[in-house]
Amino acid sequence: MSTRLLIIDDDEGLRDSLQLVLAAEGYEALCAADAEAALELIEQTSFDVVLCDLRMPGMDGMELLPQIVRRLPESTVLMMSAYGTEELAIEAMQAGAYDYLAKPFQPSELLLTLRKAREREQLRRRTALLERDVQRAASERPIVAASPPMIELLDLIERAAVYKTTVLLTGESGTGKEVLARAVHAQSPRRGEAFVAVNCGAIPENLLESELFGHAKGAFTGADRARRGLFVEAHEGTLFLDEIGELPLSLQVKLLRVLQEEEIRPVGESKSRSVDVRVLAATARNLEAMVREGSFREDLYYRLNVVELRVPPLRQRSEDIPLLVDHFFARSCAEMGKPLRGVADDTLERLIAYHWPGNVRELENVIERAVLLSDHETIRPGALPEAISRPSPETSPEDTQQFALKPARKRFEAGLIREALEATHGNRTHAARLLEISHRALLYKIKEYGIAGEE
Repeated sequence: MSTRLLIIDDDEGLRDSLQLVLAAEGYEALCAADAEAALELIEQTSFDVVLCDLRMPGMDGMELLPQIVRRLPESTVLMMSAYGTEELAIEAMQAGAYDYLAKPFQPSELLLTLRKAREREQLRRRTALLERDVQRAASERPIVAASPPMIELLDLIERAAVYKTTVLLTGESGTGKEVLARAVHAQSPRRGEAFVAVNCGAIPENLLESELFGHAKGAFTGADRARRGLFVEAHEGTLFLDEIGELPLSLQVKLLRVLQEEEIRPVGESKSRSVDVRVLAATARNLEAMVREGSFREDLYYRLNVVELRVPPLRQRSEDIPLLVDHFFARSCAEMGKPLRGVADDTLERLIAYHWPGNVRELENVIERAVLLSDHETIRPGALPEAISRPSPETSPEDTQQFALKPARKRFEAGLIREALEATHGNRTHAARLLEISHRALLYKIKEYGIAGEE
């Protein structure tokens, strides 16, 4: 993304020369001859950097500085003057300026200062991201992969993460699509930059364009200041568009243009800005059906669906339930200060047998509720909602047996043993090493599970 810079100085020659130097370095520089003209430009658009003279006719730079800081709180302000003193420089920085340049200065000196300012801003952003990620880590759902569908999905994530290509995550509500989107970002070359998430269905249609692309001051009622959009916030990072199926058709056209041209145009502005953003999208809706109905653009669908990650519902990955239960149980006990010992076996069997229409999100809430209500050392079936603690009348004994804990563990172990034997061409000694069990234990399990094959 090109850096937009505002030069405020009453010296026309200096303005022109600085504009040429900065343009040659890839900056988009606009100029103002005095404070009034500068404030007018600031009302119309936003700037990443402001280069302001201290001595000007009318309102001088020190009077203008607080207004710039207030109206452009995310911008870097550099002050300059031929008449400055050390005391004046300190005063300017105390009022919000990043640095002070004494005239005359060499173009290389200005460019060095701008580079240092950008590095400081990147460090600030990364520090803020790290703090946010640390806070989120304690509450975020874990990614567990004991089930074959999840193991396959995580392998695909690892392969897709290293490229900039768009990714579409599909699956039922509550399956953890945002958690997996963060995993894509965390394994990508952009991991040190911002991950910005937005729910396209949670923002009113008339505000969504401004939220994504930004707006100029006065672009619409209530736009009392210029605002950067989420694409700018995610520059050099990742933008996650959740519930992409809720995006209005009018914005689908504009999103497609951004993906193709890598440029955005804030609402109320006449110029576009380049952005470097990796886009991930997610939906619980059937986009193919929406394309056939005409409610979702076919060209946007194929542009988003370069790599599709189908997230399986929890009922199709029952092997993962014990691991998820352990995580949510430990976290809830820590948060509530309840020294419970664990989840009873018969409770876990009911959790595995349940069909989980709300997926991982529902499981998380059920465990939190159970920890809260439990009066015993372990969570017993009575602490679960009635729909889970008592099998449904429609559930046959065969269905219950299919999801019971002990048979599920046996199926999982037998599957791993078969895979290890296949990988080692039937060599049981090597297979035991892969499985991290003794050779005798492997022979016992082969006999127990009736696994055929000679060494």
